[in-house]
Order: sequence, then structure tokens, then C-alpha cells
Amino acid sequence: MAEVAPATIEINDAYFCQHFKEVCTTCSYDGREENDTFFGFDPIDREGLEAPASSQNKDGVYQCKKHGSPTCNQCYGWKKQITRARAAAKKAGKKSSS
Repeated sequence: MAEVAPATIEINDAYFCQHFKEVCTTCSYDGREENDTFFGFDPIDREGLEAPASSQNKDGVYQCKKHGSPTCNQCYGWKKQITRARAAAKKAGKKSSS
């Protein structure tokens, strides 16, 4: 039986599984490497991001429920969140996955 890739969603340039998680054990999805690379980082073993409550607008674009914006920097500030997760991983002693 062929493996089926988990369904992904794009929220303000970052990829998540259909459960709004960057790393999901339910659907075996891990988007950390792709997101790290897109935002200009070398991939490392870090905690995955989780998207805040979101909904799709009439154009099918995800937007945060709190502000109703598809490009909300408060809710979707992925580069800043990845930077924090990377710093926490380095502090915890996790090594580069490459």
C-alpha cells in the first residue's frame, strides 16, 4: 500500500498539517525543515510551531480569528517564532539535523 502524504495548509507563507501543527503525530507531518529553509534558517531539531485559531476567508486564504488578517504579524510572525524555537533548542542542547 502506498504512503499518502498528509494534507498541508499554507498560512502566511508557512506550512502546517490540516490540524494546524508544524509537527503532528496524528498525521505524521513534519514541516520544520521546509519552514526553516523558507525563512532563511538551516534546519535544526526544534519544537514545532502551532498556528493560532484560523479560518478561511471567501478567497480560501487562512486568516487569524483574532484580527481577521491573512498576514497578521502578531499571530503569524513565523520568523520570530522560529527564531525563539531555535534559541530554545540550542539552549536545551539539541543538535543540527544535517
